[in-house]
Amino acid sequence: MVDVPGPRPARAVRLRPVGDGELELQYRVVHGYRRAFRMAGAGPALVLIHGIGDSSDTWAGLIPDLARTHTVIAPDLLGHGASDKPRADYSVAAYANGVRDLLTSLGIESATLVGHSLGGGVAMQFAYQFPERTERLILVSAGGVGREVNPVLRLVSLPGAHLVLSTLRLPGMRLQVGLAVRLMRLLDTDLGQDAPELLTLVDALPDETSRNAFIRTLRAVVDWRGQVVTMLDRCYLTEGMPTMLLWGDRDSVVPVRHAYGAHEAMPGSRLEIFEGAGHFPFHTDPARFVALVEEFTATTAPADWSRESWRELLRAGRPGTAAGQPDTARSRAVERDLREASERSAT
Repeated sequence: MVDVPGPRPARAVRLRPVGDGELELQYRVVHGYRRAFRMAGAGPALVLIHGIGDSSDTWAGLIPDLARTHTVIAPDLLGHGASDKPRADYSVAAYANGVRDLLTSLGIESATLVGHSLGGGVAMQFAYQFPERTERLILVSAGGVGREVNPVLRLVSLPGAHLVLSTLRLPGMRLQVGLAVRLMRLLDTDLGQDAPELLTLVDALPDETSRNAFIRTLRAVVDWRGQVVTMLDRCYLTEGMPTMLLWGDRDSVVPVRHAYGAHEAMPGSRLEIFEGAGHFPFHTDPARFVALVEEFTATTAPADWSRESWRELLRAGRPGTAAGQPDTARSRAVERDLREASERSAT
């Protein structure tokens, strides 16, 4: 078995300023499709993967600080932002392949992955498919843990979603959505915590091509019952890989209880809860978010992957599946989640 790397003294870093030009979108054609991304800074690679309907712009306010000590790469996933939006495979596994290919084209062999929401599922999938290229995992309000997800996303996964999303572009609809969102914020609802981001999502679907890509991506991970993919069945493979979970305690999209479930299932992981934050804790408290990322990358060693240790983990299997495991209430609760996860697709 692989030991979890322990803390080490913070390394001396040389801070460098980030020029405005570095934050502008750049483009690479991979497999014939244009991929947009932002790249700034110098040092160990740090890949920021956004959530569904979002883009690299969600990280724009954080990149200058993170790029003082890292080479930061923030892609627009295919079907999102300024990247192409073809009729394509928008599964989590396909996104992990796309991130690998973009990094390869940029000469990045390994990196710490920071994934938010859908991007958290992509980061976890990347670590599963390409463990030798994954140094650390930082999962932010990540999908793929439990079935629960906001009912609005379940609704949009149903037939007729194209029509529903099209109505958001009708004259006056943005104003009405804006008023509803502000009301939720005034009423101090959990969904209201992410009011600005909800309006941004509406603006991110200006045409039929964007809406089609959004729906294809959503249906790959959500149906009318909730999330349809899981990472719980193989979380034990992160043993030996420094992993940190960041979550808002008022997340109305992916409930905070998923954070505790993932923490339980990922050996040696670290959990940080942002009190009062919704689904975007890095927007609610960017200073704390940057500090945590910098401290985590500075005090943990990159994962030391080997084919032999990977083989041993696979042979040993998921903890709790063998005889002799303690039957605590917590273990039984986790096992229930794992049984529920087995009903969903494992990718």
